[in-house]
Order: sequence, then C-alpha cells, then structure tokens
Amino acid sequence: MEAHEVLEKVSRGEMSVGEAEAFFRREPFEDMGYAKLDTHRKLRNGAAEVVFCSGKADDHLVSIFQRLWEQNGEVFGTRASRAQYELVRQELPELTYDAVSRIMKIEKPGKKKIGKIAVCTGGTADISVAEEAAQTAEFFGNHVDRIYDVGVSGLHRLLSRLDVIQSANCVVAAAGMEGALASVIGGLVDKPVIAVPTSVGYGASLNGISALLTMINSCANGIAVVNIDNGYGAGYMASQINRLGERS
Repeated sequence: MEAHEVLEKVSRGEMSVGEAEAFFRREPFEDMGYAKLDTHRKLRNGAAEVVFCSGKADDHLVSIFQRLWEQNGEVFGTRASRAQYELVRQELPELTYDAVSRIMKIEKPGKKKIGKIAVCTGGTADISVAEEAAQTAEFFGNHVDRIYDVGVSGLHRLLSRLDVIQSANCVVAAAGMEGALASVIGGLVDKPVIAVPTSVGYGASLNGISALLTMINSCANGIAVVNIDNGYGAGYMASQINRLGERS
C-alpha cells in the first residue's frame, strides 16, 4: 500500500489515525535475511525498487518478487531469463515477460502515460538495450516513441523522423559500433540526450568501450552517458527528465 492510499483511507474513515501512524512508523526496509527490500524508496524517489534478476538464487528471486508485488501492487525486473520467468510465474500468474528486453513485470492496469520520450537506435542489433530503456520508461508512466534503425550510415532515415525526435522532452540514443548516433542527435535537438553505448560491434569495438569513449568525448552539447548496455539506467533517467518537463 502506498502513502497516498493510506491518507485517502483515513480521509474516508476506512482506516484509523492510529493504523496510519503505525504504517508510517514502519522501518524503511524489510529484512529478508538475504535481501533488505527498500520499502520506502517510492516515498523518497517516486519509484519503487526494481529487481535485477541475473545471478539471483531461484528461491530468493521468487520471494523478492512476491513481496514487492504485495507491497506495491506491481513489480518490475530486468535482465531476467525465460527460465526465471517460468519459475516466478508459478507463484505470480499475472507476470509477463518480454524476451527482447529480458524484462518481466506485473503492471497496474490503466496506467496514465505522460509527456514524450524518444528512444532511438543506430541499428536493429541495439534494440534489446533500447527496449529495456523504453519499457522501463513506460512502466514508470511515460509515453515513449520508438525510432529504430536510424544510424549514421543512412542519415536520411534519422532525418525523416526528426519532427518526432525534436518534440520529445528527452531522447535516448542507443548505439554500438562507433556510437556516433548520440552526437548527431545532440546537434539536432534542444532537449537532453541520454547516450547508451551498446556492446554491438566487431573486435575493435571492445564490447562497447569504443562506443562509450565516442559518446563521452562528444562535441555536441546536452549529452549524458550511461554504462554499456544500461538500458534500464537510461530509461529511468529519461523518466525523471520527462516528468520535470511536464511539470514545467
């Protein structure tokens, strides 16, 4: 249950002041022994804790997903395998899975999407990272436009969608190889650009290091760079920027 739900129940007489006080006096985390769930994160940051699924023990992952769902009415996990999805779904049948982004989630129905975020990729091989960013932003209540396969080897493809990109409050640019897409977009828009280097490319791309170095050395203004393949980080940051844009 969220803070505003507690306050609404008090105002309707469905919860006593004492019960509400007990809710707000709870420890800001739940100690499960192997994990300490940050139950107050949404109160502080506006978004509940997200689960990084890769590497977690099966029993731990199932229990964490169950508790977060019980507390928030929704739950979001990144870098999940299909085997992990099938395992958790046995306890949470509402769970959905996307094999491209490797995201599994239970989302509240009818969630309003605000503003606009443009998520772009240099090529189709970058889409898995871009989808992680796009679906993260959507889960946190943002409208997302996807503009895929508009890399610099065919600049006309990017220019044909420039009106959509320029109308967004924030742009995510995911690219591997030399990672030039972020610089090109940065020179064409007046909004923040979040560059995501991907590990796509041949040997000298060094699993995304080449794209990372290109992006952090960009001469275009307004570009910030997240870690290699960190679509989640880009989507979360884009969500914060988009919300600020809508408030103003």
